[in-house]
Amino acid sequence: MSRIRFNGKFKGLCLACAAGALMAAFPATGQEGSLRGTVSDTYMDSILRSGRGTEATEDLQNPEPRYRPTSAGALPDSADEDTLTAGDPFPPLDRTADEGGSRLAQDDAAPRREAEPSEELDNLATGTARVGTIDATEGIRPLPLRTNERVQPIEGRARTPEGDPYAPLGLRVGTFTVVPTLEQGLTWTTNADSSPDGDEALLSETTLRLNAVSDWSRHRAVLSGYGTYRKSVSGEDVSEFEGGADAALELDLRSDLSARAALAYQARRESASSPVAVAGVDRQPLRHTIDGSLGVEKAFGRLRLGVTGEVTRDQYGNARLDNGDTLSQSDRNSTLALVRLRGGYELSPALMPFLEVEAGRRFYDEERDSAGYARSATRLGARAGLSLDMSEKLSGEVSAGWVAEDFEDDRLDTISGLALAAALNWSPMRGTNVRLDGSTTVEGSTGAGDSGSLLYAGTLRLERQLRSNLTGDVALGAAWRDYSGGGHDLVLSGEASLTWWLNRYAGLTGRARRERQKSNLPGRDYEATSIFMGMTLQR
Repeated sequence: MSRIRFNGKFKGLCLACAAGALMAAFPATGQEGSLRGTVSDTYMDSILRSGRGTEATEDLQNPEPRYRPTSAGALPDSADEDTLTAGDPFPPLDRTADEGGSRLAQDDAAPRREAEPSEELDNLATGTARVGTIDATEGIRPLPLRTNERVQPIEGRARTPEGDPYAPLGLRVGTFTVVPTLEQGLTWTTNADSSPDGDEALLSETTLRLNAVSDWSRHRAVLSGYGTYRKSVSGEDVSEFEGGADAALELDLRSDLSARAALAYQARRESASSPVAVAGVDRQPLRHTIDGSLGVEKAFGRLRLGVTGEVTRDQYGNARLDNGDTLSQSDRNSTLALVRLRGGYELSPALMPFLEVEAGRRFYDEERDSAGYARSATRLGARAGLSLDMSEKLSGEVSAGWVAEDFEDDRLDTISGLALAAALNWSPMRGTNVRLDGSTTVEGSTGAGDSGSLLYAGTLRLERQLRSNLTGDVALGAAWRDYSGGGHDLVLSGEASLTWWLNRYAGLTGRARRERQKSNLPGRDYEATSIFMGMTLQR
């Protein structure tokens, strides 16, 4: 019994000596390792009792093979066997399991860094495997794409090119967009006042235009105005002003009911070539014209019925004689009031033929003019036409009919004749606009026994954007004046202009015009050629 106790004490002593020798052999290795936590006494005692402490060196030189399961594929093949030791209580984490088994097989073939001997000692002493840095680790699956990417700044995005980079931007005034245009330059002309004996002159010409369009969601309004002042720099003395303004309002009262209103004003000096021009004066009178209209249109299925009332006021200023005296033209002041009835049938949304009749009365302020004639007259007319609405390609209307004015004075013959009218806009291609305007006007007269004349006027204008910064304009005009007494005038004109835009706000403008009038009446022929050079400013 005492022998057994002696052997037990001797054996315990041997184990204590072996533990002390192990700790003496590896005093610094445990201090160099990066401990992931404290090592309990129970764990160290289990190592010492199992005898692994005395066999540490042999384990490092001849490591036991890592456990391999019998079933294939139970563990990934990407485990680094060189960095694992047999019986390691803390094996490396399986990244494949953390990622839900979605790791691809080709990641296992990525090269891995060989473990250093010092790291193996640390693993043995601490029971943990050192984890390499992310930068040094290869074969890690890239992170998924971000779904909350930073929004790129507006300046960095691709900008859509403008359709017309030289178009005016306009000014915002309330609910209207206003586009002002100022044109300033010099005009040289061979006939300053368009008279049979006119002289050449160099004129300073200034024109201001304003155009405004509403941006209402339902109704629509358009406003425009202009003013031109001409002053002689050299040559024949000319100092005159011409201007005007007009406004149009369209109201959609209901789906089948609409209303339209318009108001216009124009002031210009009477031309020396006018049939009512005062002969032998230094300056022709200034003519003021005011037009107003109000109409309503009702739809009954495809049938369109409308009624419009119009008022036109003509008023003349005094003419200035050569000696400085003035000559009153009040006997020429008149007001025309008439009513138009129109009925149309919509063949399609683009075509609608119509019939129109009108009746009215022209009132002169003075019952009899300076020659003793009562010129107030009754106005009657009828016409047939076609209205077109093919979006931006073709729109407007054309009509033809008959018009007559019967005077109160039996000594004056009735003025009557064919009535033609046109207002068409055609755009055959982008950047090209063609416009045709035509009208028939009943003109009064101041001559004794002369009833007046019918004036047929038409203009064909072509506008073309030759380049983004170069626009061209060509206009051809013709007018035929038929006098009640049998005479006639033919007026032909042509004009061409170019504008080269330096930027969105300024451009250089050149314009040339040629006009000629031929008449079977004496003293009515004249010719005029003019050239304009200047600058155009717009906003």
